[in-house]
Amino acid sequence: MRPVCVLGNGQLGRMLRQAGEPLGIAVYPIGLDAEPESVPYQSSIITAEIERWPETALTRELSHHKAFINRDIFPLLADRLPQKQLLNTLGLATAPWKLLSDPSQWPQIFSELGDFTIVKRRVGGYDGRGQWRIRPGKETDLPTEIYGECIVEQGIPFSGEVSLVGARNADGKSVFYPLTHNLHQEGILRTSVAFTSANRQLQQQAEEMLSRIMEHLNYIGVMAMECFIVGDELLINELAPRVHNSGHWTQNGASISQFELHLRAILNLPMPQPEIVSPSVMVNLIGTEINPEWLSLPLVHLHWYGKEVRPGRKVGHLNVTHADKETLKNMLKTLALLLPTEYQSSLKWAQNKLS
Repeated sequence: MRPVCVLGNGQLGRMLRQAGEPLGIAVYPIGLDAEPESVPYQSSIITAEIERWPETALTRELSHHKAFINRDIFPLLADRLPQKQLLNTLGLATAPWKLLSDPSQWPQIFSELGDFTIVKRRVGGYDGRGQWRIRPGKETDLPTEIYGECIVEQGIPFSGEVSLVGARNADGKSVFYPLTHNLHQEGILRTSVAFTSANRQLQQQAEEMLSRIMEHLNYIGVMAMECFIVGDELLINELAPRVHNSGHWTQNGASISQFELHLRAILNLPMPQPEIVSPSVMVNLIGTEINPEWLSLPLVHLHWYGKEVRPGRKVGHLNVTHADKETLKNMLKTLALLLPTEYQSSLKWAQNKLS
């Protein structure tokens, strides 16, 4: 099988490499500053773990590579403006939004979008960074340099956040995991809960939405779609043209992980519908030192990224899975004793989701 080069050598590239090893697929996560002659890209399929990248000797070389899957889709979806325009073109529901170009727009913005808005940088803002919650009178707190670089959305009173992770291959076949329930705190994903099956109406709605997007773009590989639940409907929040944090539970809770599924899709290998073997909970480890005591719990799977621990930085995750929900809930209660205070509310949320 052809080797795969992953543009970006963070944790997603690392987990793609790990997923390739049992299948005999050589996966090479590569840093953006690597010298082109040190990378076996000529004979490889090229994918990426990031949506945007600076111009370097390597990225200039790869920009002409015919086997760079989704090469022209990454910049489109990395910018929230064309991403929103794409969703509008396809008639897919999102929060009402506008391009934020000038401070003089604010009276009209509040008139059209209401008194609670969220300003987001078009590129580069993630994990709560590059975003501001703005109410009337607070718009003057915004940095002046953001105008022209942001969109502004109506604040949505949603009842829940979910994501759909799916994959499409070159033949147009798509498969999906069940909707994942997510809890964000300060803009960072803290915990995800996935069940063996999802609400049929919402699952069907989400699959139809993501299918339309992937088919319109002729996208190949794994894509994630984050949504708000509003009543009985879904509003698309954001798209990620790559494997996604909210799909990490699939490493231990599905017969095929999202990382293996991505490799199967881009290499045009068989892509059966993954079997979901049990309910699963994923806990992001954020700015927390590794604790060997986690390994004393038989249902807890540790995935450590080998990164320097810093506040606000994702350094690993824990997957907890079991067919019996009560057993899973009890394991989360025990796990809570081995995690700092800031994890307690999200673990309690996960236990409630399982009830």
